[in-house]
Amino acid sequence: MTTELEMNWTLGTPALLGVAVAAIALLLLLIIRFRVHAFVALVLTSLLTAIAAGIPAGSIITTMTSGFGSTLASVALLVGLGAMLGRMLETSGGAEVLTNWLIEKFGEDRAPLALSVASLLFGFPIFFDAGLVVMMPIIFTVARRLGGSLLFYGIPAATAFSAMHIFVPPHPGPVAAAGLLNANVGLVLVFGLLVAIPTWYFAGHLFGKFVGKKFDIPVPDILNATLGNGQDKNHFKSSPSVRTVFSLLLLPLVLIFLNTGLNMLGSAGVVDPKAPWVQWLRLIGETPVALIITVLLGMYLLGFRQGKEKTLIETIVDSALGPVCSIILITGAGGMFGGVLRASGIGDAIASSLESVGLPLIVAGFLIAAVVRVAQGSATVALTTAAAIIQPAVLADTSLSSFEVVTMVLALAAGSVFASHVNDSGFWLISRFFQMDVPTTLRVWTVGQALVSVVGFACVMVLYAIAKLVS
Repeated sequence: MTTELEMNWTLGTPALLGVAVAAIALLLLLIIRFRVHAFVALVLTSLLTAIAAGIPAGSIITTMTSGFGSTLASVALLVGLGAMLGRMLETSGGAEVLTNWLIEKFGEDRAPLALSVASLLFGFPIFFDAGLVVMMPIIFTVARRLGGSLLFYGIPAATAFSAMHIFVPPHPGPVAAAGLLNANVGLVLVFGLLVAIPTWYFAGHLFGKFVGKKFDIPVPDILNATLGNGQDKNHFKSSPSVRTVFSLLLLPLVLIFLNTGLNMLGSAGVVDPKAPWVQWLRLIGETPVALIITVLLGMYLLGFRQGKEKTLIETIVDSALGPVCSIILITGAGGMFGGVLRASGIGDAIASSLESVGLPLIVAGFLIAAVVRVAQGSATVALTTAAAIIQPAVLADTSLSSFEVVTMVLALAAGSVFASHVNDSGFWLISRFFQMDVPTTLRVWTVGQALVSVVGFACVMVLYAIAKLVS
């Protein structure tokens, strides 16, 4: 079988860069100019890109389906189960109950801030896509209740999840980079919070206000679709208590933290990661398992305990899947496009070229991660690629203090989130859930993620300067 490494170098760096630019231009042309459905456009562009990049004919379909399948493996379960939970919360009146509580406690003017604070807390152990899907019904209900563009409420919350996911352990990107550079994970966590919170404030809270005024995005009906079988969804409404709603939102948080916390403790040598009790507890905290447990509990607390008919509960849960099928397929196709670009070797080729530029190590690491991110879409791949490239130089420099090494990890993290666009599955998740067209998503989400990267790197450089002074 042809290996990915062998496929990577069929073309030189300039040719690979040209292929990547042409592929992205073609994709935007198909979607924006010719109004081709995003799913079809992504599949077609992935196929043509694989051919142009010189991937062997016998490996093209395998490469495409591998990228598609690996993305769906992480996204489809999360979106499907998250949509079920969101549908039950919305239909039962739970989202409305929590919205009323948030507005009562924080006031209408601070409702976006309240959503962001909740997202920052949920984003500590929960991955970006899972956390966003779980919070979506609350975001939609608050936006529908208070009025104005959805972006006022959605962008600060989504950016909170993004900042926590990329900068703060126990998320996989910073943990992997910390391992490659021999950085102290505990220090990465503390410094990561010092970077993530101000980054969210400038690139999420303030930027959300700006785009909310500039783009009037209505609240979509994705989680509010009709049942389609003659049954009245209002029969499911029971207005559960705030305690019940919080329990359903916090349960996956606690379970997933159980997984990520034990993983971090295992990496630190506090517990034996191969111990059966650790592995079983981590299984319970795996995101799909945590969500299926929460969905089952939601069916009981919001349905069976309220005396609802089994057929109505089944219909409510089933009605959540139809509206998100398009989101799942388009997100998977985005992963396919990114997978083809990775297999072409564009990210590795550019990263190797940048390595010899001669910039300060922390700046070079940031730029390598940013360029690899833009080239192939995956933040985790960009972060680990950049970490592997600068690893020899970092490990060889004995003058670097532990604090400086931590800032190196965070600089790579900042670069790896730069300018999410059409080759990133997260771009399509935001675009479809917020019901924004591609040009608007580029202006809002792509620019917003570029701000997260730049603001985050600026915060890292401040910490780096302080670390140099005290070392």
